[in-house]
Amino acid sequence: MLEGIIRESIGKKATKACRRDGYLIANIYGKGLENINAAFKMNDFIRTVRNKESLAFPVKVGDNEINVVVQSYESHPVSGNLLHVDLMVAQPGVVTHYMVPVKTHGSPVGLKNKGMLFIAKKRLRVKAAIENVPNSIDVNVAPLDLGDSVLIRDLDAIENVTFTDTDRVSVLSIIKAK
Repeated sequence: MLEGIIRESIGKKATKACRRDGYLIANIYGKGLENINAAFKMNDFIRTVRNKESLAFPVKVGDNEINVVVQSYESHPVSGNLLHVDLMVAQPGVVTHYMVPVKTHGSPVGLKNKGMLFIAKKRLRVKAAIENVPNSIDVNVAPLDLGDSVLIRDLDAIENVTFTDTDRVSVLSIIKAK
C-alpha cells in the first residue's frame, strides 16, 4: 500500500522543500469529503501506479486508508518529472467521470499494406460508479485495413457505463505510413 504524509503548510516555500526532499505533491478530494493536501515519495508513487491491477488503488495518508483514482497530473515541460497529481476518492455507488485506458489486441491487416496503427484516444472518458468501471477498454484491431478506423459508437456497450465523448469521435485508425 502506498503511504503518504499530510502537508500542514501548502505555501510555495513548503512545496519547494517537499519536492527537494523527493516528494510528489498531491490533492485528494471526493464528493462530500474534505480535501486532503498530501505528499508521496515520488518513486513509490510511480511504482504503485505502474503496477496497479485496477483503476482504483489504496493509499494511506495519516490514519486514513482510502481507495483513489488518478484524475489528472502535471509534469515538468522540460524534464518530464511529475510535479503534482490530483487523486479522487473512489466512493462506491457515486456516479462520476473516470478516464479508462484503451488497450488493443491483435495485429491489423493494414500493417502488411504499409500502414501503421494510430491511437487517437489513449484514454476514454466514461461516467459510472467505480464498481462498474472496467480496468480497460479492449479493442480488437485484427480485421482493420488501411484507412479503417474505430469510432466510439463501434465499441461494445458496457452495462451501467456511458461514454461521455461524442459517438463519432475516432478512437484509433490505420493510417498510411510515410
